Amino acid sequence: MSRRARATKRKIPPDAKYNSEMVTRVINRIMLSGKKSTAERIVYDALGIIEQRESKPAVTLLQQAVRNATPLLEVKPRRVGGATYQVPIEVRPDRALSLAIRWLVKSARARSGKSMAEKVAAEFSDALHGQGATVKKREDTHKMAEANRAFAHYKW
Repeated sequence: MSRRARATKRKIPPDAKYNSEMVTRVINRIMLSGKKSTAERIVYDALGIIEQRESKPAVTLLQQAVRNATPLLEVKPRRVGGATYQVPIEVRPDRALSLAIRWLVKSARARSGKSMAEKVAAEFSDALHGQGATVKKREDTHKMAEANRAFAHYKW
């Protein structure tokens, strides 16, 4: 870990089509091997599919899907006297958003099926309606934190 001053947060520029920072974060998370134009095409196609299905603005649907996938609590291992406890902690907002987007993209990649755009659209749609692998991951994380609530006094 660096002993120097804390690294500064970089400002994420909004995307060209929707003028949204969240869309840019999703594009950057989907991007593989620096192929940003391919990632943009996938995300824009996925948002177009969702917009047609739900007949609402795509950015608000994306924000709601990410909000439904965002964890509030997580567990962190703490070593106390030779034993390791899973201590529940609240998730910082920037980390929570990052986790939600990471889980959405990972679940979309794991889906079987057609094109990547359709898989991403299906995963966003599931998260929007409070179901699917991403929301299950969030609920499992919350259950783990709840089960280990007895060790909450170990957080520092």
